[in-house]
Amino acid sequence: MRKTWSVLGNSQKLDGGAMFGNAPKALWQRWAPADEQNRIDLACRCLVVREPNRVVLCEAGIGAFFAPELRRRFGVQEERHVLLEQLAALGVQPADVGVVVLSHLHFDHAGGVLSPFRDGAPLELVFPNAHYVVGETAWQRAQKPHARDRASFVPELPVLLERSGRLERVTGERSAVLGDGYRLHRSDGHTPGMLLVEVATAHGPLLFCADLIPGVPWVRRAITMGYDRYPELLIDEKTALLADLQKRGGRLFFTHDPQVAACSLGVDEQGAVVAVEPVAQLVGT
Repeated sequence: MRKTWSVLGNSQKLDGGAMFGNAPKALWQRWAPADEQNRIDLACRCLVVREPNRVVLCEAGIGAFFAPELRRRFGVQEERHVLLEQLAALGVQPADVGVVVLSHLHFDHAGGVLSPFRDGAPLELVFPNAHYVVGETAWQRAQKPHARDRASFVPELPVLLERSGRLERVTGERSAVLGDGYRLHRSDGHTPGMLLVEVATAHGPLLFCADLIPGVPWVRRAITMGYDRYPELLIDEKTALLADLQKRGGRLFFTHDPQVAACSLGVDEQGAVVAVEPVAQLVGT
């Protein structure tokens, strides 16, 4: 039996205008109130999937690898590695994690696989036995980023993943490491080759939305982020995926929503897919 838990990693505060793209502040501040620096609260939530013989971790959040000056620049709120504490509270030690699925290699989604900052110490992987699943196109993007998103990547990370000998670079809908019960959806709107993992559960499919839909406000079709490379493509991808998932009785899992971990899907009077039945956390569901 496959069961799921939501776990929080280190949290962030980022500029609300950047997070809501061309949506005006008069609109988005209803969903995400800003502080005096125009920053909104963001989670870096991860999904733990426990199977009889292994633990699968969907993403690892931003972690605590940044030096203090970069931690302040990117709005990381805690100095300690919160994800490791949250996993320990579930009885999961770093060595117990068998698979880490990384939707893409931006630091706020993959930085949590790295050791906490120690002045002068090299970065290391904190999950010593884990296999790492990354999309081939996302991997190539991290190798040769565009000037617009170069700062979103950690140069040391691909080297460490490759040296581990436990890296799978996926090209299709299936991962040999994950096996049955998992489907990978490719999305190019936020960053080329991002993979969204769909987990088969007793309650129907659960989709880890990554940055296609960071939280409940972004379920709205036209709402995108300023960080998205191709917003119009993202809207088309989101529209098709939500329609398909709603018909199949699926749920969404949000990484960046500070209040909502997951929701079901409904259809409003205009025929648009909307978030319904939000929950703050998943606890062995």
